Amino acid sequence: MEFLPTQIAEYADKHTSAEPELLQKINRDTYTNVLAPRMLSGNLQGRTLSFISKLIKPQYILEIGTYTGYSALCMTEGLEPDGELHTIDINEELETRIRSYFDASGYKDQLHLHIGNALEIIPNLPYPFDLVFIDADKENYANYYNLLIDKLPSGAVIIADNVLWSGKVVEHAELEKDLETRALDAFNKQIQNDKRVENVLLPIRDGLMVVRKK
Repeated sequence: MEFLPTQIAEYADKHTSAEPELLQKINRDTYTNVLAPRMLSGNLQGRTLSFISKLIKPQYILEIGTYTGYSALCMTEGLEPDGELHTIDINEELETRIRSYFDASGYKDQLHLHIGNALEIIPNLPYPFDLVFIDADKENYANYYNLLIDKLPSGAVIIADNVLWSGKVVEHAELEKDLETRALDAFNKQIQNDKRVENVLLPIRDGLMVVRKK
């Protein structure tokens, strides 16, 4: 679902900083060669992730759901010079493509790709992450959040993608029949009621829930 009129969306994109050359390449390649290219963050959301990362200047970033690596590379733009980004994806078929993009970036030695089940990998990661981006299987958003929130330092930021789910979260019929819609609605309500955090839901693309630990 497009939440803004097309002309407004195009105007917003036109008045947002352009994506770097490598990200332009990833964007084109993903739409040409990879299934479900709509999963790519794209310029407006990508620049938003980059902007937030630059404000935080994280030492350690965690991404759950790599896809083709676009959003990871956006967030590394704010990473501290000796920082690290760890990204997890279940789809081993994309590994070669992701690693080729990471190798072509200026952050090759700071990027760590983990292939497998994030619920099993996360507990073994040693760092207190300053920035977390969740963009994976919707049914497990709450599980990822619960695994991480107590281990994050004060001031850490979690960003969760697709929390409006094409508008289905406000449609009663979808909440009744669709597991992913119910899971996202429950996740949004959990965040809203969690006294440990402050949050804002941004209607950017498919909805970004931005959470800051107090």
